[in-house]
Amino acid sequence: MTTQSLTAPSHASVPADQPTGGFRRELPVQIQIIPAEGIAARVQAHVPAGTALTVSCLPREGVGASIRTAIELAYLGFEVVPHLAARSIESRAQLAGVVRNCHDAGIAEVFAVGGDAGEPAGPYDSSLRLLEDLAELSGGRIRAGVAGYPEGHPSQTELHMLDALLEKQHLASRVVTQLCFSAPRIQWYAETLRREGVRLPVWAGVSGAFPRAQLIRAALKIGVGPSLKLLNRRGPLGRRLLKGGLYSPTTILTQLEDGGVVEGAHVFTFNNLADAS
Repeated sequence: MTTQSLTAPSHASVPADQPTGGFRRELPVQIQIIPAEGIAARVQAHVPAGTALTVSCLPREGVGASIRTAIELAYLGFEVVPHLAARSIESRAQLAGVVRNCHDAGIAEVFAVGGDAGEPAGPYDSSLRLLEDLAELSGGRIRAGVAGYPEGHPSQTELHMLDALLEKQHLASRVVTQLCFSAPRIQWYAETLRREGVRLPVWAGVSGAFPRAQLIRAALKIGVGPSLKLLNRRGPLGRRLLKGGLYSPTTILTQLEDGGVVEGAHVFTFNNLADAS
């Protein structure tokens, strides 16, 4: 599977509550990039211009690295969504600067998360407060995705996370899930959110093509849930997920397309762009 086959323009998506009429639909895809030296050149070499990208916000690097990388990629012709970690933002003034920079670069959406920092660097201890100020500072011109956890959050209950989504969905544009290797679990989660009153479209967090051992090491670093065990399974399921020791997202993407309950796929590459292309 190539980057070209994984990607599709955002306008091709179908609203989460719209029936698909019994036919398979190709999910739009966005590819996650991690800020690193030379990453823009690598993206340009391996990823088609116009591809939708997201740019991670690393705790040790802060929001600055995410925004700088996002702006560089935006000027190269990519559709970019930078991640904003609330607990890493030092002040409302810094957030205002981020809004200005995004506006100048033509960036119309961000991805707002609480972040992994132990103590907030400024006034934002959660993504809700960040979303409120973002809406005010941007005049509603910048959309914001929020995180979802089909396999649970390490420090919060499922009920707490559901209440949090209900509280902030009027400020958000979509839910993007944690990395998950189980299409049925993602579909169950999307259906649960809809049943409980969350109307935001759900994008599934899935992995791109990756050698199994490397993928497991990378996934463990970001706290993937029980579905990671699927990569160690024997039998037909394991063979569908792994071919020659290489994980392929084909099976899970096909299942999600057939399920018709998610809006798109958010592909984690861990900067393994050569294999993604």
